[in-house]
Amino acid sequence: MAPRANWKGFLRLSLVTCPVALYPATSESEKISFNQLNRQTGHRIKYLKVDVDTGDEVSNEDIVKGYQLEKDQFIEVTKEELEEIALESTRTIEIDEFVDKADIDPRYLIRPYYIRPDGKVGHDAFAVIRETIREMNKVAIGRVVLTNREHIIGLEPLDKGLVGTLLRYPYEVRSEQEYFDEIQDVKVTKDMLDLARHIVNQKAGRFEPEKFEDHYETALIDLINRKRAGKPIAPKERPAATNVVDLMEALRRSVGREAAPAKAAKRAKKPRKASSGQKEMLMPIAGKKPKETAAKKPAAKPQRKSA
Repeated sequence: MAPRANWKGFLRLSLVTCPVALYPATSESEKISFNQLNRQTGHRIKYLKVDVDTGDEVSNEDIVKGYQLEKDQFIEVTKEELEEIALESTRTIEIDEFVDKADIDPRYLIRPYYIRPDGKVGHDAFAVIRETIREMNKVAIGRVVLTNREHIIGLEPLDKGLVGTLLRYPYEVRSEQEYFDEIQDVKVTKDMLDLARHIVNQKAGRFEPEKFEDHYETALIDLINRKRAGKPIAPKERPAATNVVDLMEALRRSVGREAAPAKAAKRAKKPRKASSGQKEMLMPIAGKKPKETAAKKPAAKPQRKSA
């Protein structure tokens, strides 16, 4: 079952309009999460909203928003006042312009959403807007209100739908100069570049997300399995830090180091790709042997509730 829509409204290109729904394209819910517990009792920790001065718990209906002018001085803003300044983009994604994808600095990208027609009407208008963006090979720029704030959104075709990526405003992106000013100007020799380029060529490939494994998530599952089985947890040895003195020598050794795995990979069979998600990982119960890879079932994850 598809997740519930985060937003429903209309997509509009000039006078062409269609109802659409917007869904999150990514999820963090498959990752291991932990509850906070009282070490003494093992009970979960509960958070309360309390008055800072009195220490009394405050009910949700008595909580209002406030903007802090200075210490202990706030301007209260009611829900009704916020609704009064609601923008047109609260219910409509208005396409303002079309830009080249290369013009969008990656630092401005926030998160992607899937956009599809909402209901049985408007599919023709949706298709016209989608195929226009596809034909022009551009990114459509519009505005949308999510969580009461207006965002810039870039729209691109994906299969039969659209991907909308939220974009940051300029004031949200920090200048690189305050971080890069102190980097020393270093002259890189041609020999060094040639060796480094050779290493890059040895590591060249296609980006295939499914072959990457979240090693930390795998380690968490192993840790939970071992603790559940009552096995001892021994700290792993950390690799010793090395200080590179001769950069050219390090580059030469790197070339030889990368060449060996490349030759071995050619002789080996096609490697098994990493599992696409935590749900496909097995969590064997103590005393039972895991089934063969070919008979893997969808993953069992440790039962948990969100904190």
